[in-house]
Amino acid sequence: MNMKILTTSILWLLALVASANDGVYYVSGAQIVPLQETDVAVTKEVLTITITDDEFACVDVQYEFTNRGKAKVIDVGFEARGPYDPGGESPFNTSGKHPHIFDFTVEMNGTKLPIRNYVIKEGEEGGVSDFKPLDLNVWKEPSRDDDNFDNLVNKNTKESIRYSYAYCFKANFKEGKNLVHHTYRYRMSNGVYENFSIPYWLTPAVRWANHQIDDFTLRIKVDKTAKQFIITNDTMWKAAQWRVTQGVGKMHVIKDGWGDTEHIEFSLRNGIYEWHATNFRPISDFTISSPEQILFYRDDFKLGRYYERNAGIYLPYDKMENGELETGTTEGIANSRILRNLPYASRGYVFKDQKLAAYFKSLWWYMPDPNWVQSTADFTEQERELIK
Repeated sequence: MNMKILTTSILWLLALVASANDGVYYVSGAQIVPLQETDVAVTKEVLTITITDDEFACVDVQYEFTNRGKAKVIDVGFEARGPYDPGGESPFNTSGKHPHIFDFTVEMNGTKLPIRNYVIKEGEEGGVSDFKPLDLNVWKEPSRDDDNFDNLVNKNTKESIRYSYAYCFKANFKEGKNLVHHTYRYRMSNGVYENFSIPYWLTPAVRWANHQIDDFTLRIKVDKTAKQFIITNDTMWKAAQWRVTQGVGKMHVIKDGWGDTEHIEFSLRNGIYEWHATNFRPISDFTISSPEQILFYRDDFKLGRYYERNAGIYLPYDKMENGELETGTTEGIANSRILRNLPYASRGYVFKDQKLAAYFKSLWWYMPDPNWVQSTADFTEQERELIK
């Protein structure tokens, strides 16, 4: 085995995880909201967020609205905060379409609706905007050299503001029940020791007439892959139980390595984790993210404690020697075997080697699958580099 090649591959994978400066924020997912007072209530919502291997999250929302009054047309909007990308190109898009949102569709009662796009001022203190279009003859994007390059600047007053992209449509609500199907993809944010981050705004839902979601289901889906991810264990999640409704999964509550904040850590393969509640009033927004950030300062971190198919591995410092993987010792050779077998373990391979079997069983996320037919057909490019 060529240890030099292995070491080079490991360092390349590590560089992928820590490629950002402080982090890149692309966009948050969000609820749709009425742009004026209304007596339309959200009686049911099924929110499905799919985590993929291609740096995107896919959002599918099935709404059931109840119009308690007469038939009416309501302006409805979706706000997407402008991106923050210190190392990227100018992110501003004068068309009003967010540069990191794709395939945005809204279908109401079986009819696809046209979408209007424009740029708006971001809501105060993180709240939802008033959706008033900005005059882009007055507001301009500053130079990339400016400290607030991700803002807009008034040409006349020099005022600087954060901005959002608006997606608006006219919703024709008939009396009684109305069905809205909303879909889009958005690029996952990332940062130092955070391979992916998927923020989502739930709180705008309280702008509808009932100020809650009468029947709410959140589904986090992993399709044809395996993922580890965390959600901060906020009070609102304690109102109901998480359960696996498809595929195989594990979860536990874990504290981060530098404080007492609790997180729910999930391991999910080819499946869905579901959370359901009634009379749900979201009191906070949430973020689904990779768990490196909570593991960084933990004493119990071990090789393979976190594994991401699309980015590789994260090595604790005690497995490194002068910035490289230890390879010249018995322990170093054992570490190399563990690393080469991580792609197989994530797919549930049942190890015949007793030492490897014991080691991977000690990793909380490992879920053996005796029915998995050994194949490298779906291995990512990064995984192929890892096992060379």
